[in-house]
Amino acid sequence: MRRFRPYFKYLKTVRWPIFGAVLCGLIYGIANGAGLPLMVKKVFPQIFAKDAVPLDSWHLLLLALWLPAVFVVRGVFGYLNSYLINYAGNHVLESLRVAYFRKLQVLPIAFIHKQKTGDLISRGMTDTQSLQIALTTFANDVFKQPTTLIGALGYLGYLAYSERGVLLVLVCMAVIPLTVLPIRYVGKKLISRAYNVQSQLGVVSECFSENLNAAREVRAFGLEDRETARLRVVTARLIKAQMKVVKYVQALSPSIEIISATGISITLIYAYKTGLSLESFISIIAALYSSYEPIKKLGSLQNISKIGTAALDRLEVVLNEPVTIADPERPAAIGRLRGALAFDDVTFSYKGDAPALREVSITIPAGVTCALVGPSGAGKSTFANLVPRFYDATSGRITFDGHDLRDLSLADLRRNIAIVSQDPVLFNDTVYNNLLVGRLDASLEDVEQAARDAFAHDFILSLPQGYETVVGERGASLSGGQRQRLAVARAFLRNAPVLILDEATSALDSDSEAAIQSALKKLVVGKTVLIIAHRFSTIRDASMILVFQSGRIIASGGHAELYAGTPLYRALYDQQSATGEAPHS
Repeated sequence: MRRFRPYFKYLKTVRWPIFGAVLCGLIYGIANGAGLPLMVKKVFPQIFAKDAVPLDSWHLLLLALWLPAVFVVRGVFGYLNSYLINYAGNHVLESLRVAYFRKLQVLPIAFIHKQKTGDLISRGMTDTQSLQIALTTFANDVFKQPTTLIGALGYLGYLAYSERGVLLVLVCMAVIPLTVLPIRYVGKKLISRAYNVQSQLGVVSECFSENLNAAREVRAFGLEDRETARLRVVTARLIKAQMKVVKYVQALSPSIEIISATGISITLIYAYKTGLSLESFISIIAALYSSYEPIKKLGSLQNISKIGTAALDRLEVVLNEPVTIADPERPAAIGRLRGALAFDDVTFSYKGDAPALREVSITIPAGVTCALVGPSGAGKSTFANLVPRFYDATSGRITFDGHDLRDLSLADLRRNIAIVSQDPVLFNDTVYNNLLVGRLDASLEDVEQAARDAFAHDFILSLPQGYETVVGERGASLSGGQRQRLAVARAFLRNAPVLILDEATSALDSDSEAAIQSALKKLVVGKTVLIIAHRFSTIRDASMILVFQSGRIIASGGHAELYAGTPLYRALYDQQSATGEAPHS
């Protein structure tokens, strides 16, 4: 269990329930391991022996109560043991999932994008549960089962030695070491198969997640049967992997029982040869049975630990992933910044890819509205994503009012930036709480004013519960234009000195777009604005335009200057003017 040692810290907060569970388990083990054999040895002879002294009613009643007394002790303390260990287990599971989820919150976006969403969910749900079962089962059974075994073997040793000496003890216990062989064999076979099951569960989760996120496309292209067939394939693989685990897990118990039965048979032959009394033999059999049961449980514990190890391997992909974008040890103390941005010889590449930005140097003064234009893959979005440190530059540096971004805390940096994406994400919560994302401490009046500024207040009031209307997952109950207006309202509420607009009005109808363009004119006053331009109509008010090509800024300036002197800019502009469509980004 050395593999799990670093994770025993999750047991600290529930150490008293676990201590109580272990104590109850010890009492259960003693009652189970020694109580029944003692009853066979001490009680039965007094009742059934032919030459026994006749018993009075009270004495007979006391003897008869031995059996229910043993089972009451076993039942009560077994129940308390199970209840307490489940109580501890559920709290451990909560801690594991929160730790996993918290780590996901601080990992770089690049890492999240490389993973499959369904698989990350499976690791957080299924693998954490497997690890929790391994931790709490070990914490419980590592004391409970050995106590049962020691109680049974102790009684067995005492009885066998007092009856026939050391030889009977050796005969009774000779087979017990052999029961370890199937445990070791199954453990070796199980770990790779358990890991495969966990991986296949992630594939199935990803299949569900991908399908639900593409519900419109599935119906639009008539992919229902194809998607069902795809799920059937991955679930068939899961079943195959699960059955390989079942094959070994379920083979362990009968293997131990067959070896145990062989040992009892050998003891039976020896007992007949030596003329052992019936009551002594039956009590030995009871003790042997009580010793083999915890061996089976310890074998199961071995299996659980292997499954837990496989789950841990998958969890550690996330838990041990380094947090490469983090706060500096001593962040610079800042308040509200002005918004001056500067890129100094910045190069950036996504892991293993060619550079997305190459030796970019540009200064954007505070209060300037700057449009980023260029063909698809030119580096516009990458440029904007480096400002809030969604990624870190591979080389060079970026400054915000003269502060290197890596010298600022992430909270302080991002508090000075507002973002409106082309496809805004809303949470499955009320309109009001979705607007509060812009500034969590905002008052109701501030929220309503931001909504008015974004021309969203009237449509919000028309919803069934107004600001308390739940918008559904990703804002499914709202139109695209309504979702976009709420995203713009968030930016009004945040009122940050730097504003990043990724074609913020693209989902609006013409009337709403005109209104929002007017609202944005008010919003951008005194702010540094980066507009990732897909439609040239959105950059008409930009005082600075950066033209990107193959990760470089090949030109900068105003529209007239760039149209006259930059062929790429002129070609993109003319293409859109001729077709009425925006160049892709």
